[in-house]
Amino acid sequence: MSSKKLYAGAKLRETRQRLALTQKDFAARLGISLPYLNQMENNNRPLSTTVVLALAQEFGFDVTELSTGDAERMVSDMREALADPVFADPPPLADLRLTASNAPALARAFLELHSAYRQTHERLASLDEALGRDDAGAQQSPWNEVRDFFHYCDNYIDAVDHAAERFGTEGASPMTPEARARQGLTALGISIVNTESDTLRRLDRSERILYLASRAAPETRSFQMLLQLALLTQEQLFEATLDLARFQSSEARAIAKIGLANYYAGAAMMPYGPFLEAARTYRHDLEVLSHRFGASIEQVAHRLATLQRPGAKGVPFFFVRVDQAGTITKRHSATRLQFARFGGACPLWNVHRAFETPGRFLRQLAETPDGVRYINLARDVSKPGGHFGAPVRRFAIALGCEVRHAGALVYADNLDLSTPAAFEPIGISCRICERTNCHQRAIPPLERRLSIPEDTRGVLPYDVA
Repeated sequence: MSSKKLYAGAKLRETRQRLALTQKDFAARLGISLPYLNQMENNNRPLSTTVVLALAQEFGFDVTELSTGDAERMVSDMREALADPVFADPPPLADLRLTASNAPALARAFLELHSAYRQTHERLASLDEALGRDDAGAQQSPWNEVRDFFHYCDNYIDAVDHAAERFGTEGASPMTPEARARQGLTALGISIVNTESDTLRRLDRSERILYLASRAAPETRSFQMLLQLALLTQEQLFEATLDLARFQSSEARAIAKIGLANYYAGAAMMPYGPFLEAARTYRHDLEVLSHRFGASIEQVAHRLATLQRPGAKGVPFFFVRVDQAGTITKRHSATRLQFARFGGACPLWNVHRAFETPGRFLRQLAETPDGVRYINLARDVSKPGGHFGAPVRRFAIALGCEVRHAGALVYADNLDLSTPAAFEPIGISCRICERTNCHQRAIPPLERRLSIPEDTRGVLPYDVA
């Protein structure tokens, strides 16, 4: 346990409510008085070591969940939302932390309200066509709503992960993901036919034929077969999960269903237990894991960022994918580092340099404004079209964790982790980054006054107080 005081009233209250216990019964099980429990649930007192140990021993609670999770994400998301010019005088960071810890439901409602405001404002500014949206009303974008669903689930869906693990490990002899997928589809009476079409996957339900693009990479074909198998066999599980999520629109629900099928496919290719063991054994070497599980580098990196099963967690990674314009197309973080909800990633991250060195892994030691240090890994993941003249989709991915986990990564070997100068200063978004001397700053930071000198020009055209 850290010597830092731990205030986790909301998490403690959620745990009690999930167990359907009254405060009196919960206090008795924890071996504390009722007033003491009430004070902790309202964050008037920090959790004591006795309570933390009792949670683990009496209820099997994963105590690491007390210091991580929604609060850090919500603080980051609220800071970014409050950077909107509509808020003339944003509240201090301390107030945001209190809100995220004491009133998480209110924080979520605020974020949904701000998202709806942005949505409406953009429509009124006639940006719909440019942004490719045609939905009406002031609801949150279905795509962003689904992204937030996975974001606040730690990108780990327990029931789906367990179901995929059972499928991916059943049988006495090991099978490749492709063989296992073919076996499952054949058992359903589905024939697989290769096609020269650019469409990756198409199921003809009447003819019971699954058409797959022959030009696609083997790991892509395996993934698409498993995805289709999930949609055919896991309908009840997916629908139950979607019911609990309570999406605002049918579009969001449909997007989330495909997202759950994607999750199942990745978890079936890389079953949790065997994959976690291999990741630890090979010190998270992405290339070794790629060959071992018949998956792509991107699939492996994404899977590493989902290893958050209670009681069997892996290294907490962040994972991000960006396009050549710097726009984030995939994002997830099980670390304290949270990504901007709008706009691109910090240009000082090595993920942007990955486009200049195709086929190579780039390593970076970095430090965020809050003083947390990370080891980052970046690589391009270009996706050829499969024939002459076909467009090439170019992305870059980044995978990273706090430097305290560096010993578990083969990529940390021979890096100087003890020298502060070895860590590059990076941020999240210019609007919430507090660095005043960044040569790549695009806009002024939030909560800072500016002065505009007429006779001096430094790195920036203004001075930040």
